[in-house]
Amino acid sequence: MVDTAIFDVDGTLVDSNYQHTVAWSRAFRRYDIVVPTWRIHRAIGMGGDKLVPEVAGEQVERDLGETLREVWVEEFDELIDEVQPFEGAHALLEEVKRRGFRLVLASSGKAKHVEAFLDLVEGRPLADAWTTAEDAEETKPEPDLVKTALAEVEGASGVMIGDSVWDVVAADRLDVRTIAVRTGGFSVDELAEAGASQVYESLVELREHLDDTALRGPA
Repeated sequence: MVDTAIFDVDGTLVDSNYQHTVAWSRAFRRYDIVVPTWRIHRAIGMGGDKLVPEVAGEQVERDLGETLREVWVEEFDELIDEVQPFEGAHALLEEVKRRGFRLVLASSGKAKHVEAFLDLVEGRPLADAWTTAEDAEETKPEPDLVKTALAEVEGASGVMIGDSVWDVVAADRLDVRTIAVRTGGFSVDELAEAGASQVYESLVELREHLDDTALRGPA
């Protein structure tokens, strides 16, 4: 009985994953930590507290984790004006809302970044709620953000729309199905193996096939 659509923001509604990757790479390099860029990209979608040990190791997290996350914010602030909404983002949100779903824009990003992205997709008038890093104790792939998103609108059951395997894993831990889009750079097989119920190439394609998904209408 799905009544709530939970949309990931970064990489799903706005084309930000590569700016995140560059910002993390620059943050690591400030401290002479050389991490292959492809490894950083593969971890985008995780919270920063999970990303640092994932790509650079536990010792780096212990020594520099908080500092690296602060520097990452500085670096991302320099790139944020390059971020653009994906084609069809607003139209998809509008259609899902029209079909009667509660709509939550779920992000574990910094509040100032989330606010900027809400404006990019013209999401404020449509969203019943949105989340930021301040709303979850544990970041993805832990399920806190998905749980918080449902609680924000008193939803009984939700479906997650995300772009990364970390979105899928987080939702699956609450038995929430995920519809995935390939806008984050993950393959169809990777997203399906992580547990996505369906995978689409773009937001436009997803909107064209809403009737084939749990978003055809609230139960």
